[in-house]
Amino acid sequence: MIYDISDVQIEKLFIAATRAGEALARLDERIGRSPMKQGFIERQDFTDAISSMWVDGELVHMEDLVLHDAHMDVRAPSHEMTAAHRILRSRRLIFSNAAGWAFTAPGLARLRGKLTPTGAETTVPPGEAMDRSPEEDADAVGETALDGAFSELDALLARSSATLDAITTGNPLPTIRREESHDIINEPDWDEDERLKEWWDVHARTQELPAILRTAILLDAWNVIEVLQRSPWLGRLLASAFLREGNVTPDHLPALSVGLRAIPRERRHARNQTQRLSALLDSFYEAAQAGLKEHDRLSHARERMMRRLAGRRSSSRLPELVELVVSRPVVSAAMIVKELGTTPQGAIGLAKQLELREVTGRGRFRAWGML
Repeated sequence: MIYDISDVQIEKLFIAATRAGEALARLDERIGRSPMKQGFIERQDFTDAISSMWVDGELVHMEDLVLHDAHMDVRAPSHEMTAAHRILRSRRLIFSNAAGWAFTAPGLARLRGKLTPTGAETTVPPGEAMDRSPEEDADAVGETALDGAFSELDALLARSSATLDAITTGNPLPTIRREESHDIINEPDWDEDERLKEWWDVHARTQELPAILRTAILLDAWNVIEVLQRSPWLGRLLASAFLREGNVTPDHLPALSVGLRAIPRERRHARNQTQRLSALLDSFYEAAQAGLKEHDRLSHARERMMRRLAGRRSSSRLPELVELVVSRPVVSAAMIVKELGTTPQGAIGLAKQLELREVTGRGRFRAWGML
């Protein structure tokens, strides 16, 4: 057994767990009643993706990720940018589906990138039925058009190549798989399915614990077991999804990686299991506090901008620009043109009317954000 919970000193974690649970619940209630709920959630997605890369030792700039997500890159995307965008899309996918979707067989398959044209290859979570129809699996995955665009294109190209080969050679169509194991890029002894089963065993052995404490244990187990070779960030997203499923934060996915940035690395990687769990619980609290401060800052900035709308014509595009600025850390002229349907010069004029902060320092291809 890779991860043992018998030595965890639960009594030393109750105070930290209670503090973190209260802070997360307070943030979730404020988001649920906020007039800018959707914009704040979108901002949190970007912030958590950047912070998750930071926790893993990679640096991605916020403005570059926003522009990459809008398909308006100013340079060729790097490997780190691609990974950050995958985290961003995974957060959106988890939140767009039901609370427990991430822990179903099709949900985990989609998040792990294990879906094939012939079905899903993944370890089935405990209690998950195997006699699901393909239509039910497709509904459970709940992909959006953009989330599945690249995987559908890969599957289409693979099917086309296999069909042409079958026609020219007369051989039957082979089974098409999206991902194969190559010893050059994958460690052959790294059995992800077996490690995932070990993680599910920890999941089953912690059912009697409170949701906050259980989430910390599951996240620590994911890090210790090292379930996936190339996606350590998925454990943090699953922890956020588990808090949502446990009704701790039903209205949003907590940006747990933001809280981890506030915890020293020595605490996060301590040898003692109880110390690591205490650090994770403290990071949950820090994530909630950072979310509360960010929400207050955005609320004040939004109110200040809304005051500038007094006396404007009903056809003014400024209200739409305010909501766009609230939902994005930075906006460029091209993004304003795309979302509001204005001209480039009109977009610059609207940005000047709101007195947004120019964040690039350039004369061309500029971008703005709220103060």
